[in-house]
Amino acid sequence: MASLNVSLSFFIATCALCEAARRVSKALLPGGAYASFAREAVGTAQLAACCLEMRVLVELGPWAGGFGPDLLLTLLFLLFLVHGVTFDGASANPTVALQEFLMAEASLPGTLLKVAAQMLGAQAACALTQRCWAWELSELHLLQSLMAMHCSSTLRTSVLQGALVEGACTFFFHLSLLHLQHSLQVYRVPALALLVTVLAYTAGPYTSAFFNPALAASVTFHCSGNTLLEYAHVYCLGPVAGMLLAILLHQGHLPRLFQRNLFYRQKNKYRTPRGKLSPGPVATKTSTKGNSGKGL
Repeated sequence: MASLNVSLSFFIATCALCEAARRVSKALLPGGAYASFAREAVGTAQLAACCLEMRVLVELGPWAGGFGPDLLLTLLFLLFLVHGVTFDGASANPTVALQEFLMAEASLPGTLLKVAAQMLGAQAACALTQRCWAWELSELHLLQSLMAMHCSSTLRTSVLQGALVEGACTFFFHLSLLHLQHSLQVYRVPALALLVTVLAYTAGPYTSAFFNPALAASVTFHCSGNTLLEYAHVYCLGPVAGMLLAILLHQGHLPRLFQRNLFYRQKNKYRTPRGKLSPGPVATKTSTKGNSGKGL
């Protein structure tokens, strides 16, 4: 129970520090620099740090702390509720940034800046979290600090199947994100948190269900068991393919690249009336004059 309290304190401290960083950067930086860089870097750092600590609970908690799956899934759901409320509009995910670009909602420089900020935030969170583990505040942190130098791959299946799993998770996530983008936050945030929890429970045993290239790069790309190219196929190409399929299914086309709808026909705004048109007043008047002339 003491280990769980330490992990809960870690989550609270991480979210509080990131929220303070958001408010300070929002007050000091211009709006564009905050939205494109600082907000994304801080949001991704918060997500990555909590993901790393959550991974400790998932991998070591059941046998070292006696934590059941019900506790871990509830905690995961609550964490993504907090992320959804505190992110202040940050995506903290390169595939979401790419989706905004393909939907013609963001420019190319802004998208590249967001992705760079996300990668930087994830790497910074990884370094700071490992420093926190080195303090050995709990038994789980002690075990994790001993195992950190010899981490194992999160890919527990073949590369092809792993790419399909990550692509499927990303597809369902982005499709839900597109459908809920205009919904109220009070409905959107719990729905996405529940979806992430279900996907993590379903796909976690195979790939850990990252469906986030920045998150996967900071957590597992440096671990032994697979090559960098294999990791890129699973955790980068798979999510990008799933995101593209979600946009095509939702929109029928990629607005940034082409306007022709591939799946859905565009309905005309004005419907053409069926049947024979009734003669207008001008035609009726002309016809009456013609008949009168014939009579004369």
